[in-house]
Amino acid sequence: MSSAGGVRFEADRLDDQAYLVEGDPSGMLRSVASASAQVRAAYRSAVENGVGRAGREGRPRAIVVAGVGASALVGDVIEALCRYGAPVPVVTVRGHRLPGWVGAADLVIAVSRSGRTEETVAVTAEAARRGCALAGAGTPDTPLSALVERAGGPYVPVGGATGVAGQPMATLWSLMVPPILVAAALGLVPAGESEFESVAKRLEDLAHRCRPSSESFINPGKTLAMELAGTLPVIWGTSPLAAVAAHRLAIRLNEDAGYPAIWGELPEAAHNQIVTFDGPLAGRDVFADPFADEPGEATCLRLFLLRDVEEHPQVTRSRMAAVRMAEDRGVPVSEILAEGVHPLDRLAALIGLCDYASVYLALGYGTDPASAAAATELQARISQ
Repeated sequence: MSSAGGVRFEADRLDDQAYLVEGDPSGMLRSVASASAQVRAAYRSAVENGVGRAGREGRPRAIVVAGVGASALVGDVIEALCRYGAPVPVVTVRGHRLPGWVGAADLVIAVSRSGRTEETVAVTAEAARRGCALAGAGTPDTPLSALVERAGGPYVPVGGATGVAGQPMATLWSLMVPPILVAAALGLVPAGESEFESVAKRLEDLAHRCRPSSESFINPGKTLAMELAGTLPVIWGTSPLAAVAAHRLAIRLNEDAGYPAIWGELPEAAHNQIVTFDGPLAGRDVFADPFADEPGEATCLRLFLLRDVEEHPQVTRSRMAAVRMAEDRGVPVSEILAEGVHPLDRLAALIGLCDYASVYLALGYGTDPASAAAATELQARISQ
């Protein structure tokens, strides 16, 4: 076992089927396993609700994705997919206001699981006033859907494929598919039915390998959870797409397990975060008990590298040098290689595994992965 903040991580819990059901009353594991169904359902919904209309008037000057939390990651994914091969910039807005330059020549894609997210609704209303083209994804019959539909844009209802209603972090694939199809309709991203079916099959395979009944020594999700336990994770992506997965893992660790994490992207992380390898949380006595019972004793840096096959040669050199430096300083390293040819396939391989690991980490610490009590309390205080 390892401990952090006085709460013990019990690895045996991960192979206790009764506990996995009892400790996950909202069915977060079941929701993660629904990712392939989310992809297929969201694809059908997007096609049926006319996302192809987004490309009828030609390409916009820029694409602005409005969203917060998991919804904002959708913008990061589209930006990563478009960064090197598309002539249209993609910007994500995670707040209440649009940048001053956004206007009628631009497309705003609004993403909100609830359809009521305060920041996203405010940005979408501002975009409508400025005459921007609009598209959206989220719950129907909401303030957000009304704004998009009033502007004549396609709005895709999502969320029916998951068993955890109202948990945006658990419905990322439902939220992600429609905006990517909007980008595909504009000719910016090569993504259609065959690509999304491949993603769904990869997520199905991960669901089988990471299923609760699969024991820890052969379950990659449980193995990664045990590597995360008792550490301060430093998570780096080796490409723009892998960096999105790194960000996703850090957020899920925060939300599912109440667990802190640092994320970054090479090569930038090699200019700043690398210095933490010489800091107070780096390195340990090689004879120290890695599962020490004293709170904080087992807490040390661990580097998690989410690797993409499309690495810049200099990034490959940075990665290899960083691994050697970490090992020289007693910082453990875990490397996770994205599988697949299409970028969306590789993204699914990384995000799918990390989603399981985050939920299993929470359950190993005895935490309900769907609680999010602090976030709920903050929103209540803000609204007073």
